[in-house]
Amino acid sequence: MISRRDFLKDASWALATAGMVHPSLSWGADQSAAPAVTGKQGMILRSFRFLDLEMPTEFMNTWITPVPHFFVRNHMFEPSTLDAAEWRLRVSGEVEKPLSLSLTDLRKIESHSVINTLECAGNGRGFQSPHVPGIQWQRGAVGNARFRGPRLGDLLRRAGVKPAGKYVMFHGLDEVPGKVPPFIRSIPVEKAMDSDSLIATSMNGAPLTRHHGFPARALVPGWIGAASCKWLSEIKVLDQEFEGNFMKPGYRMPDKPIEPGGSANPDATHPITGLSVKSVIAGPKDGTTLKHAAVEIHGAAWAGEADVTKVEISTDSGVTWTRAQLGTEHAHYAWRLWSYWWKPSERADYLIMSRASDSQGRMQPTTAVWNPSGYLYNAIDQVKVHVQA
Repeated sequence: MISRRDFLKDASWALATAGMVHPSLSWGADQSAAPAVTGKQGMILRSFRFLDLEMPTEFMNTWITPVPHFFVRNHMFEPSTLDAAEWRLRVSGEVEKPLSLSLTDLRKIESHSVINTLECAGNGRGFQSPHVPGIQWQRGAVGNARFRGPRLGDLLRRAGVKPAGKYVMFHGLDEVPGKVPPFIRSIPVEKAMDSDSLIATSMNGAPLTRHHGFPARALVPGWIGAASCKWLSEIKVLDQEFEGNFMKPGYRMPDKPIEPGGSANPDATHPITGLSVKSVIAGPKDGTTLKHAAVEIHGAAWAGEADVTKVEISTDSGVTWTRAQLGTEHAHYAWRLWSYWWKPSERADYLIMSRASDSQGRMQPTTAVWNPSGYLYNAIDQVKVHVQA
């Protein structure tokens, strides 16, 4: 038997060897705390028990996020053993003809590609005030990738959805510890039938890695990451929304605003679907000391099922705002990179702020809507910098 400290130490070096986190990480009792990260391959370890990795904002500088820098969110243990040759995806429930598909079968079905910004619903939770429990994500539980695989709607049409079929449930191969309820989610059949909803088998032109759901995952574009279940093994058509822990009380928002620090009655909440409009400043980093010269302020902005129409920057604590330049690369559901060149007027401390607007008329708010789970945090982003002579 080895001690917990030795086990975590060995595990940290195993992760470092895999190029996921830097070996200088310190392990504390609070697994949700963020250790310091250094080095180009560094990822912020938010939880060790169920591996959760956050991307540092310094990597938010490419339109397509490289897989090694793409955040990892696990609700359970990853499958310890998974034989792709034996794996099957079953389609059942309110269907005329249940299916059992191998990975080879899936690859024979016409595939479709979607570039999608995947974001954890709890991204930004660490900034909520008052504090809320859960993984203390800051800015980097998000990434933009090219997913490819057969359309979910094509599978459902093959199975023949009965008139009673109103929702589509996803169940993966996560290994459930003890009495923890399994991670099961459902989406309305209309979203499942959308031509961009996929059973993804590849990410950025390569087969999915284990951390991202190999051999297949759901891809529900524009919606919170929890909808895109990993290690998919079962798709079940239901006559009503699935009733389970990760549908209720999990991943829901109060129907009406509640006072910060208050609680919500689960019966007065609704499921979270699409992402909010949001921008993040990738550089300069918070706390940076800059030379008195022109500097590029840059980052990314996204809006779920809507399109980002503009990003504005303020360098005077929100008194005035100026449009940033949006990147040329653009796709529905994908983030837009943006940049703004700024010449500080004098040596001083500055508060740089960014806010995004979208095609639905939404604008990033000064203060995010508070809720007991810290979901959909999208307050105007800000970093403090010091300009020296």
